[in-house]
Amino acid sequence: MKPLLIPCSPLEQFSVTTLIPFHFFGLDFSISNSAIYCLLTLGLIVAVWSVISLNGGLMVPSKYQVTSEMLYDFVSSLVHEQLGPVNAPKYVGLVFSVFLYVLTANLLGLIPFSFASTAQLVVAFGLSFSLFIGVTLIGILKHKLHFLSFFLPSGAPIALAPLLVVIELISYVFRPISLGVRLFANITAGHSLLAIIAGFSWTMLGVNSLLFTLLAALPAVVIVAIFGLELAVSFLQAYVFVVLLCIYLRDAIELH
Repeated sequence: MKPLLIPCSPLEQFSVTTLIPFHFFGLDFSISNSAIYCLLTLGLIVAVWSVISLNGGLMVPSKYQVTSEMLYDFVSSLVHEQLGPVNAPKYVGLVFSVFLYVLTANLLGLIPFSFASTAQLVVAFGLSFSLFIGVTLIGILKHKLHFLSFFLPSGAPIALAPLLVVIELISYVFRPISLGVRLFANITAGHSLLAIIAGFSWTMLGVNSLLFTLLAALPAVVIVAIFGLELAVSFLQAYVFVVLLCIYLRDAIELH
């Protein structure tokens, strides 16, 4: 008996496929599986939080309401720690919304046969660059031309100013790139590892041998352990994403 092989590549799970083709004046506005899961993530957040916060919440909180309040307090304390009590209230809603979106998208991607939207570079870059542009605009609106002083460290020698400005500018421009790549790479690596080990286990099960059938349980145990690790990574990546967002906000507000 020939072993059962899984024909697809571990990276095939990240393929973007067109579900609803739509073109307008030569531009492609087709709805893909990536777009569907982005909308599903957003709709799930709105639906769940609308139900939890219905009529201001329950007098005796349910476990879901307690969990949501704990998440909010966690993010709120993070924002207050990074931005201070004066600036934090303005941005808690933004940071919490970003945290919920990244966390929900990561968790949805762990459901078998679903799609990990945050493992798409365009989605990760869309999040990071849109937030980066917004943070930059906040800094410009607050400090006007004085915002340019951000690219020249205080106390730096004038002779080194041209070199330092170029270095600081390159470092600043790479912020959204590193933010998006970090999220994309971690989610992609975890899902690929799960697919590879699952394929290995399935291949061993297909071998007409009792020994290989018994040994196939070992990769299955590893999959369970890695899946638990990926749950932690989903939360950790959402946390790191908003921590860096808060740092960038603080830099734009305080110029240091």
